[in-house]
Amino acid sequence: MTAKQNIQAVYFLGIGGIGMSAIARYFLHKGMVVAGYDKTPSELTKKLEEEGMLIHYDDNPNLIPQECRKREDTLVVYTPAIPGDHSEMKWFRDNGFDIQKRAQVLGTLTQAHKGLCVAGTHGKTTTSSMCAHIMHNSHLDCNAFLGGIAKNYGTNYILADSDFVVIEADEYDRSFHWLRPWATVITATDPDHLDIYGTKEAYLESFRHYTTLIQPGGALIIHTGLEMTPQTGEGVTTWTYSRDEGDFHASNIVIDNGEITFNFVSPLGDVNDISLGQPIPINIENAVAAMAIAQISGCNAEELREAMRTYEGVERRFDFKVKNDRHVVLSDYAHHPMEIYHSAKSIRELYKNRKVTALFQPHLYTRTRDFYKEFAESLSMLDEVVLCDIYPAREEPIPGVTSKLIYDHIRPGVEKDMVRKEDVLEYVRNRDFDVLIVLGAGDLDNLVGQIASIINSK
Repeated sequence: MTAKQNIQAVYFLGIGGIGMSAIARYFLHKGMVVAGYDKTPSELTKKLEEEGMLIHYDDNPNLIPQECRKREDTLVVYTPAIPGDHSEMKWFRDNGFDIQKRAQVLGTLTQAHKGLCVAGTHGKTTTSSMCAHIMHNSHLDCNAFLGGIAKNYGTNYILADSDFVVIEADEYDRSFHWLRPWATVITATDPDHLDIYGTKEAYLESFRHYTTLIQPGGALIIHTGLEMTPQTGEGVTTWTYSRDEGDFHASNIVIDNGEITFNFVSPLGDVNDISLGQPIPINIENAVAAMAIAQISGCNAEELREAMRTYEGVERRFDFKVKNDRHVVLSDYAHHPMEIYHSAKSIRELYKNRKVTALFQPHLYTRTRDFYKEFAESLSMLDEVVLCDIYPAREEPIPGVTSKLIYDHIRPGVEKDMVRKEDVLEYVRNRDFDVLIVLGAGDLDNLVGQIASIINSK
């Protein structure tokens, strides 16, 4: 797994993160002691504790379990969200422990297996989970480390005796530069994380560098029209894809009565009569990418067809909570303007003649500062927009940067409102909604179950 072959314990700084928890489960499955710190308890950390992990929520080196205090047989894994002055991080550093980023550990896995990686500003969690579902149900099987809970499995990782590993390649903090893909999809390169990259040009350069890391004889499947020039190495085949054009694309698309079918057009052999188990318009494009990388890996037509039919989606990705003739409530992780654009476009296609309301919690002060006009433009595709306060995550407030920036730029004619997160449930009780979509990557999603119950009871 790593250069150290005598690891007995693994300690995670930020164990409650969706990507971190997948690796934590991998090590637990391998029979190691797994422990860690996270800032706050959550449903996920509760499950990890039930599975046998030792977790605490105070930054205190004295709480590190005895099993994780031996330098020679403990690996420490951390997420970039952990600040440099974190007391436990400092204790491990001062005592000479082997400390690795989550991405370094995944990078080692891509060298030990054939790494099927999905990178891009948006769409990577759904596309990678689709790919994992296809591979896991094929004659090839796979390991997988995903950025969301796959509904088919109730978890964010798959462990199998397979040469393949499916990994969501995260560009935040240039983490994906640790990977060595055998094949990779790049879904989009709309600038994001400018708090890290500074400029659009630096962001695009990071993706260019990522394409140099594909292994000889491997493959790049890149969305058409991206504002970047890949630089692949010897023997790497480059293919293009999109919903409607490219080497891989869909044809004969039928969206009717809540069902979506299409034909998969591929240079390796077309596959007709694809039916989406999670029938959402944006998933046509995601499915094209997932089937392309799986087909390149050796999956056959029937395996592709059956996996797409049985795919159930990812929690918080266009995740329906209420769906009837009177009300629709769904949750979506979209937190970048282009993600919101695609969510809005999809929900408009599905519900052409119904009033759609977005309840949006912006994620990060820097992202709001950099993209407030673009957020307003995407949200203005809907009938009504209700904005909550910004979810800060790892950031301190920036003077003058609030949700009001987005509110002020919503197009005329679109109904709009603002509400504090603590008042959201009361707000929902006093309003009637037709189609309500809860958007964002913050903690508003924790209220979605209660929101759904309130609306269901009306």
